[in-house]
Amino acid sequence: MGLKIYNTLNKTVEEFISTEENKAKMYTCGPTVYNFAHIGNLRTYIFEDVLKRVLEYNDYSVNHVMNITDVGHLQSDEDTGEDKMALGAKREQKSVLEIARYYEQAFLTDLEKLNIKPATVVCRATEHIEEIIELIKKLEEKGYTYIANNNVYFSIDKFDKYTEFANINIEELQAGNRVEVDDFKKNPLDFVLWFVNSKYDNHILQWESPWGTGFPGWHIECSAMAIKYLGEYLDIHCGGVDHIPVHHTNEIAQSEGALGHKWVNYWLHGEFLILDNGKMSKSSGEFLKLDRLIDNGYDPIVYRYYVLQSKYRKPLVFSYERMEDAKKSLASLKQKVKAIVEDTNLEEEINKEQIAIYKEEFKTHINDDLNIANGFTVLFKVIKDDNLNNKEKLTLIEDFDKVFALELTKVENKEEIDEEKVGWVEKLIDERTQARKNKDWAKSDEIRDMLLDSNIEILDTREGTSWNVKK
Repeated sequence: MGLKIYNTLNKTVEEFISTEENKAKMYTCGPTVYNFAHIGNLRTYIFEDVLKRVLEYNDYSVNHVMNITDVGHLQSDEDTGEDKMALGAKREQKSVLEIARYYEQAFLTDLEKLNIKPATVVCRATEHIEEIIELIKKLEEKGYTYIANNNVYFSIDKFDKYTEFANINIEELQAGNRVEVDDFKKNPLDFVLWFVNSKYDNHILQWESPWGTGFPGWHIECSAMAIKYLGEYLDIHCGGVDHIPVHHTNEIAQSEGALGHKWVNYWLHGEFLILDNGKMSKSSGEFLKLDRLIDNGYDPIVYRYYVLQSKYRKPLVFSYERMEDAKKSLASLKQKVKAIVEDTNLEEEINKEQIAIYKEEFKTHINDDLNIANGFTVLFKVIKDDNLNNKEKLTLIEDFDKVFALELTKVENKEEIDEEKVGWVEKLIDERTQARKNKDWAKSDEIRDMLLDSNIEILDTREGTSWNVKK
């Protein structure tokens, strides 16, 4: 079965057909680097990483471009609010570029911790002002722009298909007062391509342009950089669902207006991560970053595993209780794999036909709009299959983990403690196992706490008790 993905453009699951054989050109919206990414943001990047890995599993060479927004990006997508970069600089008493570089590196470090593959090209908006200006000039030449208050606006009335992508009803938006009034816009949904007069007299980052000294609007940077690195025809464009009604709608309008043809064939969007009190947001000042999970004892790979249990197109509710379940589940899985690794005879023969059958079953599921949960079902079937020898199981586990990226075959190193302590730990675990059989819960808890005090973490499963040195 070929890869099928849900295309926001047509609101249906479609077979993926690339513009160039065995090549996939993919653009993903990167962060505005004024603060740490929260784990809701990172859910989107995990989904995009899985998509890329599934494409590669299908033998596509993926050219992946991701932007870094280090130009002033207003708090609202609709050209209103305050400058996020300036807010960050003021908050931390640093320059705007110091803020940008610090949080850019923090973001890239988070991706690395989550086993997210780096993009082929990571491009900064501040380093592509020339491309942005050239794209605006092209839109101006084709009659899509107008000047008001010395700013350059895109006129959505000139782009007939503007409302189609997000099913926008302009009358409903206006009637519900959901569009903030800008007296300089001909249409409330028009958007700024280049600011000369913003509400800030001394905007920090500004450049010379044909329209005056100023800075680009947010939407134009993605179009300019995507076209520069991927050309005029993109296979895939990704982002969060919150980008659909404004940012991605505006990208389509300005890109197709400038190019004169369809720009992207497949649009994919990841759903929100939800807390008990609603969608996670940096603007509220309350958000969970990856380091908070680490401080609370969770390996970043546990969070990746947590995210992989849910369909990318469905909202995912976050709680520490569910994280704890994911931690135990992943530890149990890795313990099963560890037993296979340690008991594998590398001289054993492999039944290539049986391997191929399982690979095809796995591929069928992940190609069904990234159904990773069913991919795990195949993994567990492999682990339990008595007709497979351990070398065959290990071969399949390593193959599947190219998509999961959970380091399933990585054996925890117990040589960090000496043999005498290993013996002491295992003796205590045996005593605790006996205490549990005798329903002596007080002694069981006492031994558990003693081990934890010695930095030894234990996990009880139906197969028995395993242990690791805490990181």
